[in-house]
Amino acid sequence: MALPPLLDKIVSWLRAGYPEGVPEHDYLPLFALLGSQLTDAEVALIADHLASESKPESAEAIRRAISAATTNQHPGDADVARVRSRLAAGGWPLAAPDRDA
Repeated sequence: MALPPLLDKIVSWLRAGYPEGVPEHDYLPLFALLGSQLTDAEVALIADHLASESKPESAEAIRRAISAATTNQHPGDADVARVRSRLAAGGWPLAAPDRDA
């Protein structure tokens, strides 16, 4: 299933920021960060897309991180800063992504 343009752009930023793939310890801060700028449905679409491209154990880790992020488990500030830095290096805008882009 094709993603809407904004979500496709976000996946491209994720790939640029994590060319070797997102490490499991970054899933929770990543989805918490995305959840601060996107709807739950949009975050779920991105997670499903990433899970569909992953090995089964990575897909399960993605599902666990989404569950944690939606049950108000909060990553540490240092973890969020590390993920934000990786995404910025991949071209992620420092402000919320432009929905019209």
